[in-house]
Amino acid sequence: MALNTALSGLLGAQAGINVAANNLANASTTGFKSGSAIFSDLYPNGSSNAAGQGVTQQFIQQDYSQGNLQTTGNPLDLAVQGTGMFVVQKNGQNSYTRDGAFQVSPSGQLQNGAGSSVLGYGINAAGQSNGIVGPVTISTSAQPANASSKISLNSALNSADPVITAPFSSSNSSTYDESTSVVAYDSLGNANHVQLYFQKQAASGASKPNDWLVYAQPQNANGSSVGSATKLTTLTFNSSGGLTGGSKATRNVKWNNGAASSNIAFNFSGTTVGAQNFAINSVTNNGYAPGAYTGTQISKTGQVQATYSNGQSKTVSNLALASFINEQGLIPVSTNLYQASQTSGQPIINNPGSGVNGTIVAGSLEESNTSTSSELVNLLKYQEAYQANTSVLQTSQQDTAKLLQL
Repeated sequence: MALNTALSGLLGAQAGINVAANNLANASTTGFKSGSAIFSDLYPNGSSNAAGQGVTQQFIQQDYSQGNLQTTGNPLDLAVQGTGMFVVQKNGQNSYTRDGAFQVSPSGQLQNGAGSSVLGYGINAAGQSNGIVGPVTISTSAQPANASSKISLNSALNSADPVITAPFSSSNSSTYDESTSVVAYDSLGNANHVQLYFQKQAASGASKPNDWLVYAQPQNANGSSVGSATKLTTLTFNSSGGLTGGSKATRNVKWNNGAASSNIAFNFSGTTVGAQNFAINSVTNNGYAPGAYTGTQISKTGQVQATYSNGQSKTVSNLALASFINEQGLIPVSTNLYQASQTSGQPIINNPGSGVNGTIVAGSLEESNTSTSSELVNLLKYQEAYQANTSVLQTSQQDTAKLLQL
């Protein structure tokens, strides 16, 4: 009996040594979660006051606590701050990992080092998640130009400017009070301009400020005027200087440079008039020139955005994170992956920052949570147990040999 008991102790100590050695071997492995060998004692069934029959290993308990985050500066290196695992797929099988060392494949798919595709939610035409989980694909092709169809301009007009009664002429500065220029991209991506002129009108009554006429003169990218300067809108204001009418107007422009005609909707909302110097508060423009792919940025909520040399960005996916009711039921496999089991339960998939999921830290990787000092202590402890049980086995063998000689 002592032989079997010592043998179980020897096997248990060996199992502990294996676990501690594996933890130490992975002390530098990204996203690694250390394990602990859990044991239980053995006693004869239905017996009381009987000597124990040894030890058995119940399972290996994983420590899923957060590892330290190491900054790498690589935008495709991702770490999860909090709960959750990245979802990856290979040959149709999903696996889960805390290792966020990703890269873009030649086909544009975001992958881990073993070639598994990272999964995320698809994006619809409106730039919103479509709720369908699939491989994250990043197009590295150039972004085509987008012609300006909406230009918003918020300005401050000076109530002290003189009233202009002379007919407007863009070539005569005495026929307008203020002017400014806004960029208007055509379908080829040329940065054309529209010169805007503001002309203060005579007051129509003492109860409100003067009206202001706005004229528009398109100019192509080489500075040549296109078409004639025409009245765009009449801005009207209340006694507080707030805009009450004429905030929206449209101008069709033929650029005469091979690009398609542009139908540009102007919006002057927010423009005011008062005792202030003329100023442009803000300008927005939905057009842009062509742009080459320059990289990928990923937000803390998992939005994957392709960036371009024209300053634009495009959301192409939203990373998915998986959480489990019982993480201890996950099955560790090679290449820093885990697989679900009946014990772990099915994965609960959400965006980063949703549900119990943590957030994404781009440009960082999660280090192994192995404590080398603790594991060295464990290794020594198991080695001592191994040697002690070896001594018991040797003693039992010697006693057995003596009994056989009687």
